[in-house]
Amino acid sequence: MSVVLSTAPLSASDRAERWHEAVSRTFMPMDVALLEKAPSPGTIVSDQLGPLRISRVQAGPQVVTRNRRLISQDGQTSLILSLQHRGTALKEQDGRESLINPGEFSISDSSRLFRKKLDGEFSFTSFHFPREELHVRDEDLRALTATAFTAEEGSAALVATYLARVAHEAAGFDDAVGRRVAATALDLVELLIEERRGRSAPKAPQTGAATLVRVKDHIMRNLSDPDLSPAKIAEAHFVSVRYVHQLFQMEGVTLGGWIRMQRLERCRRDLLRPMARELGVAAIARRWGFVSPSHFSRVFRTAYGMTPRDWQADSVSGERRATGSD
Repeated sequence: MSVVLSTAPLSASDRAERWHEAVSRTFMPMDVALLEKAPSPGTIVSDQLGPLRISRVQAGPQVVTRNRRLISQDGQTSLILSLQHRGTALKEQDGRESLINPGEFSISDSSRLFRKKLDGEFSFTSFHFPREELHVRDEDLRALTATAFTAEEGSAALVATYLARVAHEAAGFDDAVGRRVAATALDLVELLIEERRGRSAPKAPQTGAATLVRVKDHIMRNLSDPDLSPAKIAEAHFVSVRYVHQLFQMEGVTLGGWIRMQRLERCRRDLLRPMARELGVAAIARRWGFVSPSHFSRVFRTAYGMTPRDWQADSVSGERRATGSD
C-alpha cells in the first residue's frame, strides 16, 4: 500500500516544518530550505519493493543538503537514484556539479556531503536503497555521483525505461514479485555503472547477470505477444537458446516458468479492475499472451489455488463485506 505524505492541507506558515519532516522521514535526515515566502504544497507518495523504496515527489523551489553533522548522526549508508520529470535540479557531490533536466537521472550517496537545488516547481521519482544492495566498487560509484545520465541510448536508456515502468506499477506488486522487480532494477544500475567505468568485458563474470537483465526487460516489453518464444528471445540478444535457458537456471527458475508467472501476475491484477467484468476472463488472458482460455484457467489455479472466476468472485465478496453491502 502506498504511503502518502502531503503538506497540502496545512497553512503556508506550517508547511516548512512539516515538509522537512516528510523529506527526512522518506529519505534520511537532511536540511531543507524552502525558497518561497509562502511555500507551495508538497507531496511524497512512496511504495516499498523489498530493499527498494520508490517515492514520487512534487513540491516548490527548495535546497536540500546533507552535511557532516547529519551524516555522523545517521550512521547508515544508502543511495538515491532520482529520475527528473519536471523542473531542473542542480546536484553537487564529490567535487562535481551537474544540472539534471527532465528525462535525466542522477545518483547521490548519503555517506558524503551533497547539495541539491530546485529553483522552481518540480517533480521527480526517487529510488532509495541501502548501499550494500549495489555490488559495485566504491571508487566507481564515487566517480559517477552527481552525474547527469541522459536516458536516450545504451544502458542509461534501459535503466530509465525500466525504472519508470516499475514506479508506475509499484503499487500493484505483491511482496514476492516486488522483490524480484527490485533485484532486476539494481542489476541494471550495476550494469550502467560498470559500463560507464569500462569494467564490462565480453567474458567477465558479471556478463551473464547483465545479459539476464536485458533479456528480462525484453520479455517484459513483449509479454503480450503469444508468439514470444525462447528462439525469438535468443535471436534478439545474439545468443543461443541454450544460453538463455542457462541464464534463468542461475536464478533457480525456468525461462517458461518465469514468463508464465509474469503473465499470471498481470492477469491476476487486471481481473480485479472494473473493466474485467466487461472484457471477460478470456480477453484478459489473451491480453497477456495466453492463447487458450482453458490452459490459462489451469495454470492460474495451479499458481493461486483457485480459478480466475473464483478469484474475481472472492474479491467482489470481500469488497461487499467491507462496505456492508448485501
